[in-house]
Amino acid sequence: MKQNFTLNDLIRFVYNETTVFENEQIVEALNSDNELYAQFEELQVGKKMLPKVTFAPTTSAINNILRYSQETTMEAQY
Repeated sequence: MKQNFTLNDLIRFVYNETTVFENEQIVEALNSDNELYAQFEELQVGKKMLPKVTFAPTTSAINNILRYSQETTMEAQY
């Protein structure tokens, strides 16, 4: 039985968001389908071209969240 994988399946695979079972199926399909493998390679190149960005909240944002949490906890107790 031939499994059809979508572009979304390949994206999930590229970002390691697939299950072990899905990984096995996708690898098998990549080995036997040149067109699918070409799409996979394009996604790999695209992923490498994306900038490496990390996000971290500011200290003031964290403090605002903690203060709000304390205030709403106290309100719930009354």
